[in-house]
Amino acid sequence: MSRSQRPIVAFLYDFDKTLCTTDMEDYAFIPSLGMTPAEFWPEANGFGRENRMDGILAYMYTMIRESEKRGLPFTRADLVEKGREIVLFPGVQDWFGRINAFGETQGVQVEHYVISSGLREIIEGSAISGAFKEIYASEFYYDAAGRPVWPKLTVNFTAKTQFVYRINKGVLDVSNDRDLNASMPDDSKRVPFTNMIYIGDGLSDVPCMKMMRAYGGQAIAVYQESNRSGVEDLLAKGRVDFIFPADYSEGTELDRTAKNILRRMAISDALAEENQEQLRAIGRDELPDQARLF
Repeated sequence: MSRSQRPIVAFLYDFDKTLCTTDMEDYAFIPSLGMTPAEFWPEANGFGRENRMDGILAYMYTMIRESEKRGLPFTRADLVEKGREIVLFPGVQDWFGRINAFGETQGVQVEHYVISSGLREIIEGSAISGAFKEIYASEFYYDAAGRPVWPKLTVNFTAKTQFVYRINKGVLDVSNDRDLNASMPDDSKRVPFTNMIYIGDGLSDVPCMKMMRAYGGQAIAVYQESNRSGVEDLLAKGRVDFIFPADYSEGTELDRTAKNILRRMAISDALAEENQEQLRAIGRDELPDQARLF
């Protein structure tokens, strides 16, 4: 089977506290203002509550306001550069290559996507930005000088599910709503939900995690000791399939389980294909009375 014909398995990741150790703005952007995270985030969250504003828009506005107040206006290039300060969890940097190679041994093509409320620009500066087929994250629109003038995209916890559908259908361009909303039979969708694995760390990931559980994909929560109890609650309430320490190193529980999930998905795809081949051989390409969407 050629690479283009192989079933696709998609890993979908949150970013902050899932792949890196804290909120991405904390590493370099907030210190560049002369503020601490303990000062910046209450300011941004308080501004949002006072103005009944979406939390993502509130923090993006606060970034611009606090920068201008201090005479430290930033550009897109500045944010990308600040992404180089991101600290990744153990094993993350070589995780993608290892998982891709394992997928090859199982006869599946693995793709990786970010779905994050953080900033695309900062993620692009990280050491792992090249590992992703697409990065869906909040983003500014910039003027000709590279200065932020308007939110281009915001990704809050419920908006994250839109991007799961985009990956499912293969409609990756965020400006293309027509094809995203068009009717499409399940068997023509590029990445079935049953071939998706979502990895996150907390409540902001719950809509996507519940989606995975409802549609036959897998949901994994990773934790540091500081948020272990919250993640255990996600498991107890059936919102995730598995929880693991945020260590992506080879041989860890997370690594072994991800590979077992890949094995199972590869076997399921092989069995489904064998079923379809037999149906085609007898002149049928679907089961009698098979229910089809749309």
